[in-house]
Amino acid sequence: MNWLHEYRSRVTTVDEALRVVESGHRVYVGNGCGAPQPLVTALANRAAALRSVEIVHLMTLGEAPYAAPEMAGHFRHQAFFIGENVRSAVNEGRADFIPIFLSEIPRLFTDGSLPIDVAMIQVSPPDEHGFCSFGVSVDCTKPAAESARIVIAHVNPQMPRTLGDSFIHVSKLDAVVESDEPLPELPRSPISDVQRRIGQHVAALIEDGSTLQMGIGGIPDAVLSNLTEKRDLGVHTEMFSDGIVDLIEAGVITNERKTLHPGKVVSSFLLGSRVLYQFTDNNPIIELHPSHYTNDPFIIAQNERMVAINSAIEVDLTGQVCADSIGPRFYSGIGGQLDFIRGAARSKGGKPIIALPSTAKNGQASRLVPFLTPGAGVVTTRGDVHYVVTEYGTAFLHGKSIRQRARALIDIAHPDFRDSLEAFARERHYV
Repeated sequence: MNWLHEYRSRVTTVDEALRVVESGHRVYVGNGCGAPQPLVTALANRAAALRSVEIVHLMTLGEAPYAAPEMAGHFRHQAFFIGENVRSAVNEGRADFIPIFLSEIPRLFTDGSLPIDVAMIQVSPPDEHGFCSFGVSVDCTKPAAESARIVIAHVNPQMPRTLGDSFIHVSKLDAVVESDEPLPELPRSPISDVQRRIGQHVAALIEDGSTLQMGIGGIPDAVLSNLTEKRDLGVHTEMFSDGIVDLIEAGVITNERKTLHPGKVVSSFLLGSRVLYQFTDNNPIIELHPSHYTNDPFIIAQNERMVAINSAIEVDLTGQVCADSIGPRFYSGIGGQLDFIRGAARSKGGKPIIALPSTAKNGQASRLVPFLTPGAGVVTTRGDVHYVVTEYGTAFLHGKSIRQRARALIDIAHPDFRDSLEAFARERHYV
């Protein structure tokens, strides 16, 4: 217990801990449900004393006060992935977007390309050996903390102790702020009829013994709800939510036929409810690892029958996928989509899948489009796309000509838009 005295000597108040942040510093903030909200609030309260502090992180839940209009000149956010709490700031020019694969973000910190002055993290209380777990957010947070000059930790008894490559020793913490408070939660939304039909089509592509990657939301939940008759599924993903828990408890997800980390659910971060957090606490079948491992396409490809399920904002008739912007307006980010699309493509028996509703704007606009909206970004190239799924079926594009692609995509478009897509395709000599 030699570490205990060292730990206690670093426990301080939140205001005192944040005094180390100086003008011109680059500050990393923990991601998702692991954002250290007391530290974020205290940092924003120091705005008047600070100039040109750069805040970097992926999507966070909770408030992002440093992105408010009145914080201009004091803080500027650099978003690796754009969440709802900073979207306006990015599109109004008060914050910046860094397009990058999730697998490659940690290297920015570790090789000094984007050095971190202060890492603000949230962790579990130390175990008997003095190690704190990063809990629900290992992802890029662990590499950032290992690379930062100064680490400030919000130690929260409600943070689950997740296992894997997910720990930091108290000797690496420069300041500790103890606070007992619930983590943010993302409750499940009802599954719509459209999402349910998409889920049925995707589930039909999933074989027994497959290893899955999927995100959060209605479509992933719809897929999971259609897998109850499958056997010996595994999980290797960048994140997971409550739906995975249901299938583990039902004996559908066993991880026994995985060819990499058999017996384990491998992930990088969690987004979900208190039920999820309690399930993953000290659970030996769950392993969390940093994103440069979970999202490395060469690691992903070692899982045979790897099925990657990702979403899109729109897909054009040649197969180009926009997933990070609505026209020129940045919406989210590249994230791990292409990491897993390429990893699954190289997996023995793997299936990379893009799943999306056929329409947007309450049926007034097609998501399968003649060409991407001007200004839209290509996240997954036409050369990387294999399967595209809507509520009307599945189009397999890999190795297909433009003529074949256009025909397959028109066939799974909403019927209201098939004639206009057909007319465009004929005008451009696609068909």
